[in-house]
Amino acid sequence: MGIFDWHRLPRVLGLLRLNRFRDRMREKNLYDTETLPSIPREPLPAPTAAQTSARTADGTYNDLNSPRMGSAGTRFGRNFPLDKVVADDESLMFPSPRLVSTKLMTRDTFIPATALNLLAAAWIQFQVHDWFSHGENEDTNPHAVPLPANDEWPHPQMLVNRTRRDPTRPANDTSKPNSYVNTETHWWDGSQLYGSNLATQHQVRSFEDGKLKLADDGLLPLNSDGIDITGVNSNWWVGLSMLHTLFTMEHNAICDRLRQDFPAWTDEELFQHARLVNAAILAKIHTVEWTVGILATPILEAGMNYNWSSIRRSKQEHHAAPFSMTEEFVSVYRMHPLIPDDFAFRSLGSGKVILERTFETVAHRFAREVMNQVSLTDLFYSFGVAHPGAITLHNYPKHLQHLKLNGEVKMDLAAVDILRDRERGVPRFNEFRRLLGLDPIKRFEDLSDNKDWCEEIRQVYGDQLEDVDAMVGMFAEPLIKGFGFSETAFRVFLLMASRRLQSDRFFTTDYNERTYTHAGLEWIEQTTMVTVLMRHLPQLRPLLSNVKNAFAPWPSA
Repeated sequence: MGIFDWHRLPRVLGLLRLNRFRDRMREKNLYDTETLPSIPREPLPAPTAAQTSARTADGTYNDLNSPRMGSAGTRFGRNFPLDKVVADDESLMFPSPRLVSTKLMTRDTFIPATALNLLAAAWIQFQVHDWFSHGENEDTNPHAVPLPANDEWPHPQMLVNRTRRDPTRPANDTSKPNSYVNTETHWWDGSQLYGSNLATQHQVRSFEDGKLKLADDGLLPLNSDGIDITGVNSNWWVGLSMLHTLFTMEHNAICDRLRQDFPAWTDEELFQHARLVNAAILAKIHTVEWTVGILATPILEAGMNYNWSSIRRSKQEHHAAPFSMTEEFVSVYRMHPLIPDDFAFRSLGSGKVILERTFETVAHRFAREVMNQVSLTDLFYSFGVAHPGAITLHNYPKHLQHLKLNGEVKMDLAAVDILRDRERGVPRFNEFRRLLGLDPIKRFEDLSDNKDWCEEIRQVYGDQLEDVDAMVGMFAEPLIKGFGFSETAFRVFLLMASRRLQSDRFFTTDYNERTYTHAGLEWIEQTTMVTVLMRHLPQLRPLLSNVKNAFAPWPSA
């Protein structure tokens, strides 16, 4: 590290340097995949009054000049030039993603991230479900992942279904690169709660007083599989159930507050305004609390607070390309090491363990078993005093390397993570860095502070430094003091974190009393993750009264 690295500078100079990095990336790291061949579509009609004043279910009409921008069913963009997006079938399996998983990812001993609590792990998956999904994978012609010698995988080969092809490309189009479609809206609009289409939105609404459905026991209603009914419920586990329940309660509380000022409003008016407020709260918490917790430096705290506080003064702006989530943004948010293998649920009153479970038995339909056995207050307390895993090599959750579907081991998610980046044309680590304006790594010895890991990486990649995968490099990379993930990943975040706010009409041009109401803006201004928790779980108030950041470890009861 040089003496002029941004994180070593005084706060103001560090912020100026980060702004310079971001401005450069706005020019060089935003690319529009909608320029690739597409099936012609009819233009959308002029927006209605409702479509201009509130978020639509599918994300259309956020940009009124380009109404499909960022909507569900539009393509992921790119942070790198399209001619650098290479998915070469000949190198897709080199080295075997399974070999990378077993030799570099396997967790022998849990490595905790001691600056965070377990809510931080649940939170990022909760947010990711709002931002992106590639949808159901193809069910024909799967990838066959080579198995290393003496592999204990329980099947003769590892089959991984291919990412769903872009349905908006012409059937006979063979041009490169491939493109992929986001089934969720690209906007930061709370779609994990509200869905990205009207059918899902109607399923979660009560159609009374603007509120979302809660069952008589105060939890979300269940579908036939025993999983919560909400906007997005894939890859379900108890951490998601907790947050979905909490922010459903928050939506309903916002409805009650709005009803006080607007007693004549219809159910629809209450719902749409409460959604605007709730989505803004989620964005605010992520910007000034979760991010500041996982990237704990004074420069980042100042920068993220400025990002949020400036939205009232901003106009909708997309810079070099129309707004979309990008494949590279998906890549840097591969943070599965945050999830532990074992869970201890504790009583707030006594601090004693009342239930112990493995990750496998808090996931899918088992999540509701835990929610029924442990109160919501005790669940949040348990997460608040536990640590997530560190985002590093040799710390991937064991259960996710042997993921069961219908009771049978079917997937190594670490291997799939590696394969997905290659399949979707995400460059390998050194090229990834070059394209972000960072210096490439010149020696295996410089990949990590852990020399044993450097040698392991060398062996796995056959002494081919340029072949090291982006995820491997980012998990190995020495961290800036206070950071929970690598600077390489951070550079993509630096670009996209501001962009998600500045591109969104409801966080810029229309972030005002006319759209949100005075009560709505006041609610957002006064709300933090701590106040949400204390509002709905009042037994936590004494414990949290002096907690500044809800994602930092809580004091024990």
